Amino acid sequence: MEILRLAPQGGEPALREIEEELTKAEVTAVKLAGPPIPGAVAALEAAQLSGRKVAIVSNNSTACVRAFLMLHDLRHLVDAVVGRAPYWPEAMKPDPHSLLKAADQLGTHPHDCTLIGDSVTDMEASKATGGHSIGFANKPGKDLALGDAGADVVVSTMTAVAKALCHLPA
Repeated sequence: MEILRLAPQGGEPALREIEEELTKAEVTAVKLAGPPIPGAVAALEAAQLSGRKVAIVSNNSTACVRAFLMLHDLRHLVDAVVGRAPYWPEAMKPDPHSLLKAADQLGTHPHDCTLIGDSVTDMEASKATGGHSIGFANKPGKDLALGDAGADVVVSTMTAVAKALCHLPA
């Protein structure tokens, strides 16, 4: 991702080539990525059962995210996929562009959205939209960084998200 962020310095042809090669590599890597993290499918199912809409918002390519969803038969649980804007690395998180686009596709106001993310840039992007955020501390010590970045709450498992969704009103 950092190479992509720097690509505009090499001019339009370099940016296009790097974006296209990165997208190919991401789609290929989906086959090696393994299954969804524990609790992720339960969280998606709980969101759907509670009447909530779900968008996957990623700094990875849309093609990569869709390939992962198709490989694991999860497409039916996701209402929208917003990957990085092709040839526009400046719009990757922490820029809120992708979150605003997802809210628009879901037909809701960004203030009414909650982002679940595992990076400081996720929390920064969510904060920029005025929405809510759940920090997913998937590694030891990440909880502090996510909290410091503005996460409204931090969880260490996606199972916790699934359980909470089952008990919250839509």
